[in-house]
Amino acid sequence: MLTRPLGAPDGRAWIKWLGAACVLLAGSAFADDLVGGDTAWILTSTALVLFMTIPGLSLFYGGLVRSSNVLSILMQCFAITCLVTILWLVVGYSLAFDEGNAFIGGLGKVLFAGVSEDAMSGTIPESTFATFQMTFAIITPALIVGGFAERMRFSAVLVFTGLWLILVYAPLTHWVWGGGFLSEWGVMDFAGGLVVHVSAGTAALVAALVLGPRRGFPTTPMLPHNMTLTVAGAGMLWVGWFGFNGGSALAANGDAGMAITVTHISAATGAFTWMVIEWIRYGKPSALGAVTGMVAGLGTITPASGFVGPGGALIIGLAAGVICFYATNLMKQKLKIDDSLDVFPVHGVGGALGTVLTGVFASNALGLFSGQEDIAIGSQVGIQALGVLIVFVFTGVVTFIILKITDALIGNRVSEEEETEGLDLVSHNERGYNL
Repeated sequence: MLTRPLGAPDGRAWIKWLGAACVLLAGSAFADDLVGGDTAWILTSTALVLFMTIPGLSLFYGGLVRSSNVLSILMQCFAITCLVTILWLVVGYSLAFDEGNAFIGGLGKVLFAGVSEDAMSGTIPESTFATFQMTFAIITPALIVGGFAERMRFSAVLVFTGLWLILVYAPLTHWVWGGGFLSEWGVMDFAGGLVVHVSAGTAALVAALVLGPRRGFPTTPMLPHNMTLTVAGAGMLWVGWFGFNGGSALAANGDAGMAITVTHISAATGAFTWMVIEWIRYGKPSALGAVTGMVAGLGTITPASGFVGPGGALIIGLAAGVICFYATNLMKQKLKIDDSLDVFPVHGVGGALGTVLTGVFASNALGLFSGQEDIAIGSQVGIQALGVLIVFVFTGVVTFIILKITDALIGNRVSEEEETEGLDLVSHNERGYNL
């Protein structure tokens, strides 16, 4: 018969000790609120969202411009990444997410004050949260580049970006995600329909109007110089958007999983819808149309991604493909507005459309097209539309003022001779292609 060694605890004592250890470990975990799976997912999402700007958006935009300006686009996206990172550290994060009032955050987190290794934001380290949000702050002004591409001074781009981040992006982020008045009103924006897409689209529209069209527009064809770059960049955007929308759950949970699912559905539907419209209207589908429809589908699902289901995503992607297609044609062919890379009709219109449709398809009362929220569709749509209107007006007015300040300080636009020569040589004394 086996016996217990002298002085060794019996089975019941071992169980008690093991239970006590589990309680202590659990207490420690609950005290930290750190969840390793959540942290790992947001770290991954942070890399994915940065990947959207460099290299994704850089290549997407770079292929769409003429060959004499490709390097300028890549450089603008790269420099914006650097500048916004510094400004976000110094004051942007604090203005967006520090406790303040209904309109702007305070200065308690200047230079990431208090963002230590032990500081938490929900179940993830605050450093992870702050860096994840930084990648959103980077891509938003980078999107605006498409509105003034091929004609704005590099120095003006940097001054404009710095002012716009502080005066437009940080307040909007606080209003929607930082405890500001739009969140208190119940506006639903899961991943940036208002904060990113409506704001960037509106700013691009204002910039296009203030700077005026490129030389030769609209009579001279200004075709993409390298669709291979654009399609490659579009693929990177599609993949990166999983972190953009899925990461906005701020946890590795069902919301993140559904956000990725509906994001993919809407992107595919938007691309296919745009392609079919072109096929019917022009006789052939284009690669440019397919990737533009994809981006429209992605931008339109963004505000709804954590609230709607697969059926709703299908309708949202379909609506994005149709409405953004006709908005793009209206801007260029009817209104003759030279929003160079279609930022407003794709991101602005798509973001606004998705924000309003969130008020419909987030409802859990639509059968197969139900979302996850117990909301009254009529009142929620009204709240969503009001949010779109406020963001559109605020962004438009402040962007106009910033552009006027920038123009008075250093001049916004290059000369006609410099525009003809191309910004690669004029701004950087380099060529995108040495052939």
